[in-house]
Amino acid sequence: MTDVNAVTLEPVATVVGGRTEAYDDDWDSVEALIRLDAARFTPDSLAGLDAFSHLEVVFQFHLVDPAAVETSARHPRGNPDWPLAGIFAQRGKNRPNRLGVSRCRLVAVDGLDVHVRGLDAVDGTPVLDIKPYMAEFGPQGPTAQPAWATELMRHYY
Repeated sequence: MTDVNAVTLEPVATVVGGRTEAYDDDWDSVEALIRLDAARFTPDSLAGLDAFSHLEVVFQFHLVDPAAVETSARHPRGNPDWPLAGIFAQRGKNRPNRLGVSRCRLVAVDGLDVHVRGLDAVDGTPVLDIKPYMAEFGPQGPTAQPAWATELMRHYY
């Protein structure tokens, strides 16, 4: 019997270069490339992508041990000055399904290589999807976030 709720994903690409380990800040200085799987894709898969300035990249935090996944509240970055926040009220890597989503600058497209800056994923990261960032998919209307989140992100990019 097939589980109709099962989700199976196959990476479309891999991050090459950039950082070899994740640490929290200064991602905007990091350049890397996303290399599409040549067994499944041709450069045509990226046709027109170079007309966009930014991408949204979905990836897996492959270095997180599944046993380290968090499902409840914790102090972000272990900082007791910040309030407890549930795993779905933060963007930490130790999350269910170990999925990350990042917006980054598109630098160039060259064959099956997508050169980016500011992608907060490390060398070897499996990329599950690449999407062009379109302003219309951004928030409609004003946005809000707590002060701790603004403080946490102050030096992230």
